[in-house]
Amino acid sequence: MYKVIRLALREYLAAVRTKGFIIGLVMLPIFMSGSMIAMMLLKDHVDIRERHIVVVDETGQFTETLKEAAHIRNTEHIFSEEDSSQVQPVYKIEFVEPDTSALTLQLGELSDRVRAGEIHAFLHIGASIIHPSENPANAQANYHAESAALDDIRGWLRDPLNNHLRRIRLEEAGIDESEIPDLFAWSWVNAKGLITVDEEGNITDAGASNEIRAIAVPLVMMMLMFMMSMMGAMPQLSAVMEEKTQRIVEVILGSITPFQFMFGKILGGLAVALTSTLVYLGGGTLFMQWRGFEQYIPYDILPWFVVNLVILLFMLGALMTSLGSVANDAKDAQSLSFPAMFPMMIPMFIMMPVLKEPLSSFSTVVSLIPPFTPMVMTLRLASPVTIPAWQPWAGLIGVILFTLLVVWGGARIFRAAILMQGVPLKFSNIMRWMTKG
Repeated sequence: MYKVIRLALREYLAAVRTKGFIIGLVMLPIFMSGSMIAMMLLKDHVDIRERHIVVVDETGQFTETLKEAAHIRNTEHIFSEEDSSQVQPVYKIEFVEPDTSALTLQLGELSDRVRAGEIHAFLHIGASIIHPSENPANAQANYHAESAALDDIRGWLRDPLNNHLRRIRLEEAGIDESEIPDLFAWSWVNAKGLITVDEEGNITDAGASNEIRAIAVPLVMMMLMFMMSMMGAMPQLSAVMEEKTQRIVEVILGSITPFQFMFGKILGGLAVALTSTLVYLGGGTLFMQWRGFEQYIPYDILPWFVVNLVILLFMLGALMTSLGSVANDAKDAQSLSFPAMFPMMIPMFIMMPVLKEPLSSFSTVVSLIPPFTPMVMTLRLASPVTIPAWQPWAGLIGVILFTLLVVWGGARIFRAAILMQGVPLKFSNIMRWMTKG
């Protein structure tokens, strides 16, 4: 055991003493959350060039409403409250008479103007939009732009159009809008948690169900497990392959057994990943406490997170070191790296369905399949839904037994293949080494 610890310590110090480790420690979370960081940094950098929108209104009843809405927005809502500088673009609304005899041709010409950059977009209001039952096919308000689905103008048009439709229908029904002052007051469905009643009958009101706790916390845990796997386990494959091809392993095996060598590599990678985890968890906890977000720190889930992370790294470490012993060159290592990442990639692919329905049969079954248990079960535990108490323990027992099986099989492969040179990379050879040694 002393030799294993010496080897693990050598692997650990060789990794953490490098500048690459420090740079990776800083850059890895930036790369993994780059899009979110970019959105935060660029949220105030908006293209404020004027937006020219042409409206083709077959009803002829929305001109004044849209003009007024655009005027209010352009004079009140596009300037910064701090220094009164313009931070949003001006919306210029132009109305054209619909050509009922050749409407499709007219819309085609407007599309050409959008492509040419003469106008930003155009809105076509169907003739039957006020009374859709008369002609449902022509009862739409269609917004045409090169990127209509992501265009903010489409969302801005929704309220003035629908509010004016209600006013028109009220007038036609002979109802005075002033008699129903609350008609246009929206009632949103708020997300709330569960009410708690203690043994003494004291009631704790349900707090707001926050999206940070419901979505961000589970996703952060998943991403952290993925990053630590990439940092602590994945490098083992290429490292073992290099030591094999350069015949360094022949010198090392003169003083320790193949299993001790493999075990030391696994412990070294585990120590590197846990060091990074300690930095991220400690720094993240201190930052959340400093910013007053302590209620979002999942203290009850952190022990499960650490246990599952250790087991995942052990399992992946055994898998990577054994596959590294099989590879003869960098090309073989590259071919083996993709299937070896399945225990990490599959949970990432199904992350959102599991987070949305953590108690579904699919989520439960996948979380109890050993290769995926550490990441999927952690995701379910971090969700706001209460998971049955037996499932985390059942998953833990299953993944421990599976990890022992992977270590046993990996050790047999490692012992048989580590000194072999030039043996073709075949699945049949790997299975033969694992079963027969």
